[in-house]
Amino acid sequence: MRHRFLLPVVAALGLAVASTAAPADPAPFKIDPVHSQVGFTVRHFFSKVSGRFNEFASAIQLDPKNLAASSVEATIQSASIFTDNPKRDGHLKSGDFFDAEKYPTLTFKSTKVTPGENGRMQIAGDLTIRDVTKPVVLDAALLGVGDVGVGGMPAMTRAGFEATTTINRKDYGIIWNKTLDQGGTMLGDDVTITLLVEAVKDEPQAQAQPAATKKK
Repeated sequence: MRHRFLLPVVAALGLAVASTAAPADPAPFKIDPVHSQVGFTVRHFFSKVSGRFNEFASAIQLDPKNLAASSVEATIQSASIFTDNPKRDGHLKSGDFFDAEKYPTLTFKSTKVTPGENGRMQIAGDLTIRDVTKPVVLDAALLGVGDVGVGGMPAMTRAGFEATTTINRKDYGIIWNKTLDQGGTMLGDDVTITLLVEAVKDEPQAQAQPAATKKK
């Protein structure tokens, strides 16, 4: 008889433990560079010019149901800067700007993700340029995540993001400019960074199959 009364208690305890179990760990994703872009925009005279970096990589830990548990680390090759003007690109790689030979990479490492509504989030982190590290906040959004396949190819888990932030280039020691005869400067100090990211879930490699034995 005692067992009959204890069974509901044990069952209730089991449900309580299950309901308070820790959520699944964030899953690793890696950036798909062919379908991603790291761009920037800066004032030039009265207009704006834009460019991008063509070589970059990232390690993303994503939990779509708990964005606060997510994180990202990224590395950008400074020599991959591209503005569709070889002379300008060479100047940007020089000591006046990124000094790509001395400082070959730019890095970002998140420190906190604050979720908002409809997939939006604030990603706080440390941005390092020319060995100078400053805190920045990315205004970001998870655009979607799911298993997708095309043309009969095996489906892969993909996620899409967009993010933007504005930094002052002088904070990172990039101070080159020219004074206009009429007053003011050729270049603005504020640089807007725009990220368009497609990432693929980093699936573990399948276990190697045992080698086939030859028939005697």
